Amino acid sequence: MLLLQALILGIVQGITEFLPISSSGHLAILQNIFQLNTNYSVFFNAMVHLGTLMAVLAAFQKDIKKILLEACRCVYDILENIKIALYNRKEQEAKRYRMLISNNYRKLFLLLFVSTIPTAIEGLLFQDLVAAAGSNLLAPAMGLMLTAVVLVVADFIPAGGKIPKDVSLKAAFGIGICQGITVFPGISRCGITIAVCLIYGFNRKFSVKYSFLLAVPSILGAAVLELTQLPGSGISAAEAGVSLLAAAAAGIVGYLCIKKMLSIIQKKQFRFFAVYCFIIGAAAAAYSFAI
Repeated sequence: MLLLQALILGIVQGITEFLPISSSGHLAILQNIFQLNTNYSVFFNAMVHLGTLMAVLAAFQKDIKKILLEACRCVYDILENIKIALYNRKEQEAKRYRMLISNNYRKLFLLLFVSTIPTAIEGLLFQDLVAAAGSNLLAPAMGLMLTAVVLVVADFIPAGGKIPKDVSLKAAFGIGICQGITVFPGISRCGITIAVCLIYGFNRKFSVKYSFLLAVPSILGAAVLELTQLPGSGISAAEAGVSLLAAAAAGIVGYLCIKKMLSIIQKKQFRFFAVYCFIIGAAAAAYSFAI
């Protein structure tokens, strides 16, 4: 792969991961056009995914620190409750247990954990089908057009007001199922998860934040899964270096796009992205039949 091609793919990944236009669809289309070696494209995808993961960690570092801190405190409280249960049983006492979900950050951690479960299961179940879908242009083209339909619907969903304390575990699980479908190229993870969050009545700003925080385990899982699919190293030092540069480009551009997306969601501008997805999807479909 040429350095210019790698940088183009990295920048495209950074832009499309955090805008509702499907990073997987754009990468699949460009990699088919560039005719990349399969093993190298798997390694490259893993690196640029890690680049966009760094963007999320940087943009939401305060929230992520608080979530992890409260998760650790929650585990500590669970252990303390076990001690209290043993003490109460032994001494025939009724000592009060610690409250586990005592604030929004603990509830947010629980919601993200529940959403990740069905996404991970679907990712493992569909990995062979996803690999086959990404090897041609027609599948990502259809995925992009499906994304366009979802984005048009999202523009007409009225604003909700739910924050973590108002969201049920059932809603979190439903969001996770819908995110799992986005492993197929062309279906926007960002677009689908934000739309589903809005359907469940989330506050518009919280919908974006939840979608991006949910990207942390999903992007990390995708990168690990892609790396485990490599039959052997087979990657030269030059290819690894080019991939790291592309990952850096994806991370920098992705960070800027996260900030942009936070303002877009407030203005209900999904229909413009829907038009874009439909045009790119139709062009990719036409090109697949032409070659």
